[in-house]
Amino acid sequence: MAQNCYHCGEMVPNGINLSVKIFQKQQNMCCIGCQAVAQTIVDNGLTDYYQYRTEPATKGTPLVPEQLQKNKLLDDANLQNEFTYTTDAYKETILTVDGISCAACAWLIEMQLAKVEGVIAINVNATTQRATVRWHNDTISLSEILTHLEHIGYHALPFKANAVEENNKKQAKVFIKRLGISGILMMQVMMIATGLYFGAFSGMSETILVYLRWTSMLLTFPIVSYGAFPFYKGAVNALKIKRLSMDVPVSIAISLAFCASVWATVTQQGEVYFESVSMFTFLLLIGKFLEFRARSRAAEVSANLLKLMPMTAVKIVATDTGDEEHYIAAKNLQENDLVIVKPGETVPADGTILQGKSQLNESMLSGEQLPVKKSIGEKVFAGTVNGDGNLTVEVKQISSHSFLSQLIRLSEHSQAHKPKIAKLSDKIAQYFVAVILVTAICTALYWHQHMPEEAFWITLSVLVATCPCALSLATPTALTCATTRLNKDGIMIKSAHVMETIPKISTMAFDKTGTLTNGEFTIVHVDVIDEQFTKAQLLAIAAALECHSQHPLAKPFSQYRDFSYQCEKPTVEPGCGVSGLINNQKFAIGKPTWLLNKSELSQYENKQCLLTQDGQVIASFTLRDDIREDAKDLLDYLTKQNISSLMLSGDNAAGCLAVKEALNIATTHSGLTALDKMELLKERQKSHTVAMVGDGVNDTPVFGAAHIAIAMGSGTDIAKNGADVILLNNQLASIEQLQKTAIKTKKIVWQNYLWAFGYNAIVLPLAVAGFITPYMAVIGMSLSSILVITNSLRLLKK
Repeated sequence: MAQNCYHCGEMVPNGINLSVKIFQKQQNMCCIGCQAVAQTIVDNGLTDYYQYRTEPATKGTPLVPEQLQKNKLLDDANLQNEFTYTTDAYKETILTVDGISCAACAWLIEMQLAKVEGVIAINVNATTQRATVRWHNDTISLSEILTHLEHIGYHALPFKANAVEENNKKQAKVFIKRLGISGILMMQVMMIATGLYFGAFSGMSETILVYLRWTSMLLTFPIVSYGAFPFYKGAVNALKIKRLSMDVPVSIAISLAFCASVWATVTQQGEVYFESVSMFTFLLLIGKFLEFRARSRAAEVSANLLKLMPMTAVKIVATDTGDEEHYIAAKNLQENDLVIVKPGETVPADGTILQGKSQLNESMLSGEQLPVKKSIGEKVFAGTVNGDGNLTVEVKQISSHSFLSQLIRLSEHSQAHKPKIAKLSDKIAQYFVAVILVTAICTALYWHQHMPEEAFWITLSVLVATCPCALSLATPTALTCATTRLNKDGIMIKSAHVMETIPKISTMAFDKTGTLTNGEFTIVHVDVIDEQFTKAQLLAIAAALECHSQHPLAKPFSQYRDFSYQCEKPTVEPGCGVSGLINNQKFAIGKPTWLLNKSELSQYENKQCLLTQDGQVIASFTLRDDIREDAKDLLDYLTKQNISSLMLSGDNAAGCLAVKEALNIATTHSGLTALDKMELLKERQKSHTVAMVGDGVNDTPVFGAAHIAIAMGSGTDIAKNGADVILLNNQLASIEQLQKTAIKTKKIVWQNYLWAFGYNAIVLPLAVAGFITPYMAVIGMSLSSILVITNSLRLLKK
């Protein structure tokens, strides 16, 4: 009976008999890596981790001397300056930790490192998969901390935040501080206002009345100065470029209402409106903060470039006694340096292969999972992962000029020039604000001539009553409610323009691998050609051979591994297959063109993978990358909505044709680079509004060129960082829900606009005529805003 590993949950291969005593019972382990990690957890008294975890751990890998040497290199002071905060007393850095799947993982890491001498503090964020560590450098080194993490199954690297993320964090802290101060003080002012209102009917003494007014004034001052500062700044910036934004009348209304209340307090004449100013400012500040959060959500899935760009490299140094291998920081590599890239390692710099041949996984650049065969004289790129063979590479570009760096800069350039779809609210605001200001000025002039003592209060009533609070909340509240609803369903909206633009989409462009398909190969058929073998035996033999290969097509065989079959003298031919001796007989698995001569090939040329024994074909395997289950439903929905479909892929024509026929995609382009995709997308934009759906790093510059960029939840971090929408649930069907929600949002926004303008059309003449006092204006403005917010809340319901 098949059993699963207690630590990682994977199936325990036949012939493996490993276990660890956990909770007074011997628990099965699938490999020595998981056994070592589980034993470390038990030895440190942290077995509660297994009781409270919600997901299996990642597969453990035993530490090797090379990994320890790489960790040791991170102790270099010059290298640490890039990612470590240093004081006389301690050092502090942020680590990105692979394998954190739940809160129990965070607890395990914190408890393990808390026991280590020299570690001052450890704080793990399970959501962002990052840990903040503070330590005494004279007691323990960073490499030792990383080694302690490795012992419990977590691989960590220093995290170097980009400037955008750092800036967003700073702004968020300032926003929260403004909200906190304004909210607390507003509640105090509202309490005092309640006393003033009731005091008007209970004969409150004049002394207490004056005292409460002065107290309200002092409490309101921080709100209208520090809290309302973003509105003043927005108004000034708008006026500098000779434009009128909604911040202009908002700033004028706040300033005038506060100044008028201060005057009434000092002179003890007229009414005070400190509570209205406080509430008005606080509500608008919440709206401003929610807009900021929508724009800066990218920080939660920000790109960790250290995962793509390795920090270390193995440089070949010529000495008198011969060539030596030295570990150095990858950033210190210069042109013409020679580096060794071993199987499974990441290429540290752009260069040319001088020795060796291998398969390289360029999915982080192309988005395609199939590796690319490379040999002497061909180019390799930083951030790509070496497969089977050892490579000697001559560096041609330093890290700052690598292809990956250029791709990131291209992405930023595209995003800076993202097509602008003019927002209706911006156009309306220009005219609406101008009308309010002109009307207020005319009102002041008229009443100054006829009733000078009432001119200021009537003008203030016009500004407050017609203040575009409802108008300014019409779009943000609707968008916030819609995005909240979508977030609960696994759809994260990062850009405010998405809800407005998505209903206008006329073309939906898709990447193929990992987007329309799952990006994972599976064995769908085994053709037994030699009857002396059973299907199970053939799969076990194939798995014994394929375990020596890093090729993606080798991965689906791993579940059939039987350790009673051992491959001796394995030979990996990159891009072709694997051969070796099993039970003293020669077996080989791979491409038909590699295994057979031309005369034999005709019978098997349509087969993907063959298994031979002493040159005779004994089995063939059919593998496929399955199309997503919901892809067909989405394409059918797009067809019904008269939205044309377009597939832009770096895969070969045959693979793209199969997907096109299965999904009935209108137009397909294959063998494309990132630049090719951008050009095709820009050409289509001349006559269509285009959305792009993808998952790879190479999709990022294409995302920047599209009107709407949608990233799959299983995609790379860089792709998510450049997207407008992230499908966290990894379901294409969510795009249909997104469009329907956007259409409903658009209707509610129009309803909000209709009410906002209808209210102002009624109240403006009354305010100008002097029939509305400032007190009544505040109530009307507040009720108008509440109605808009209530209407928007309907979007939270399905």
